[in-house]
Amino acid sequence: MRILATLLPLFLCSLSVADQIVLTNGDRLSGSIVKSDDKVLILKTEFAGEVTVQWPAIQEIHSTQSLHVIEKSGETVAGTLTTVDETIAVTTSGKGTVNVPRSEVTGLRNDAQEADYEKSLHPGLLQGWVGGANVGFALTRGNSQTKNLSLAFTGDRKTLHDEIALYTNSVYASNDARGAVPGVTANATQGGARYSRNLTPRLFAYGSADFQTDALQSLNLRSVLGAGLGWHMINNSRTTLDLLGGLNYTRESYVAVKRNFAGLTLGEEFTHKLASSTVLAQKLYFYPDLSQTGEYRGTFNFGTVTKLSKWLGWQNAFGDIYVTNPPAGKKQNDILLTTGLNIAFTH
Repeated sequence: MRILATLLPLFLCSLSVADQIVLTNGDRLSGSIVKSDDKVLILKTEFAGEVTVQWPAIQEIHSTQSLHVIEKSGETVAGTLTTVDETIAVTTSGKGTVNVPRSEVTGLRNDAQEADYEKSLHPGLLQGWVGGANVGFALTRGNSQTKNLSLAFTGDRKTLHDEIALYTNSVYASNDARGAVPGVTANATQGGARYSRNLTPRLFAYGSADFQTDALQSLNLRSVLGAGLGWHMINNSRTTLDLLGGLNYTRESYVAVKRNFAGLTLGEEFTHKLASSTVLAQKLYFYPDLSQTGEYRGTFNFGTVTKLSKWLGWQNAFGDIYVTNPPAGKKQNDILLTTGLNIAFTH
């Protein structure tokens, strides 16, 4: 009894300092509110860990810790809170009690979550990167003597205000049999980078640089520098579709020919999450030559990445480059296809 009398006040005290939510069925849950959106609320309890509660099932909220209440307008009010009918009363340190209609609340965050959110608004250059690398190698000896190396890499750093995107694809293949002609059957690399900055929630400006080499097309190096404007036609957590238009300057160095010219850039980029584990990405660009009417270059890229584990996935990358005026004797189309295991990174 003496032990019970000692522990009971401590137990009641722990309840009094905990956040509490009351459900529509009358149940009460105590703990520490971590965060919520307009769908679910996460409550950290002492014995059950984190508990996820459907937001529509919550009738009352009473917090003893300071919470950051996010409104539809984008404003944030911080303080302890309690619900009164369909209103959330926030007791702030400087403005007194601020009443926010529950229908206007889009989320709650505790101090730790708010600090993480503020940090995410201004990440360092080395933070926020997602992507992966794909390496494939094949070797035969005996009746056939070949080797094949394929590389693919994608990296993307997106914030609320800007985005950096990097990519590269490379294929090398050779027939090592004595007297085989040609000995090198594929030797092509393409890669590039794009930086875009949001001017409005829909409109953005971009600058890009793309490079390509192809030994079998006698292309030493093609450099394309471009800039222009884009439009976020679709931009949500599952699907993005960007339309882009601008100008570019191209320098081409073939074995026997060198060309410099200005052109237009017209393109679209599309990404879509097919499922929780698969992402599809597609790009289509058209580059009309402004100095020679009727001449143009087109590029098409398509890829998928399917997660097999947290850091391992299966990646497919396809690229097609079409040029209307290659050097004499060379084909207009060049296709690169890489497939294999993808090692993902997040930083």
